[in-house]
Amino acid sequence: MLLDTASLYFRAYFGVPDSVKAPDGTPVNAVRGLLDFIDRLVKDHRPDRLVACMDADWRPQWRVDLIPSYKAHRVAEEHEGGPDEEEVPDTLSPQVPVIEEVLDAIGIARVGVEGYEADDVIGTFTARADGPVDIVTGDRDLYQLVDDARGVRVLYPLKGVGTLQLTDGALLREKYGVDGSGYADLALLRGDPSDGLPGVPGIGEKTAAKLLAEFGDLAGIMAAVDDPKAKLTPSQRKRLDEARPYVAVAPKVVRVAADVPLPEVDTRLPRTPRDSAGLDGLAVRWGLGGSLHRLLTTLGA
Repeated sequence: MLLDTASLYFRAYFGVPDSVKAPDGTPVNAVRGLLDFIDRLVKDHRPDRLVACMDADWRPQWRVDLIPSYKAHRVAEEHEGGPDEEEVPDTLSPQVPVIEEVLDAIGIARVGVEGYEADDVIGTFTARADGPVDIVTGDRDLYQLVDDARGVRVLYPLKGVGTLQLTDGALLREKYGVDGSGYADLALLRGDPSDGLPGVPGIGEKTAAKLLAEFGDLAGIMAAVDDPKAKLTPSQRKRLDEARPYVAVAPKVVRVAADVPLPEVDTRLPRTPRDSAGLDGLAVRWGLGGSLHRLLTTLGA
């Protein structure tokens, strides 16, 4: 099981009241909410291995170099020679280091790699997996990794993590008209304002799905632009032709990497905490109470 950790702690932050605080009055709603999420996921799905995948760089420069608008609207502060700072609610930012400390003390593998997003870490773990994979994320971009033949599916939270949409190839075909491998091309053509991806003007989700059904993939669609006999409307042909510079670079931006240099980590589910004394100190300092106790009980069961 691969957790898109930031996606989950953002959901926890907005789903758990900020009246949930540490003894010193610091909000810990994202911390406790995430622990409750992990507890529920382990209880319901019983993974053998679990990795909390992190954004070491939420907006990698190599993606920005290809599409400068990539996530540009989310930048709170630019840093020369280092990752830009993402706009994050004031009371969430201080909770992220606490989340990292608590996961480390529990012994849940936590992996972020410099120059890559959590999506890329997830993509690489998925590519290397020799068995079924459950990806837990509120980010539809990762639908591109769904692969029925390999047992790769996305668990997409609809309400907390108690109600998950089990996203497999059948659901993608029903909802979007593509399977996992076609989803990245669909997203690329359609665009995604939340990620600053312009897409091809005039090509919405339904049109993109129809074009992919007709021509197979992005390369097939672009080959059709050059084929006067291909079934494209004049406006589709014109728009796709004008979008060639975008289409040439967008696949590298939209597709998650599968070749991230992952560190050696023990991904097995911990039965007992890696650092009991440290975890006890964190539990007292941050008032983690029942959320931590429930997770530790579930891991030990």
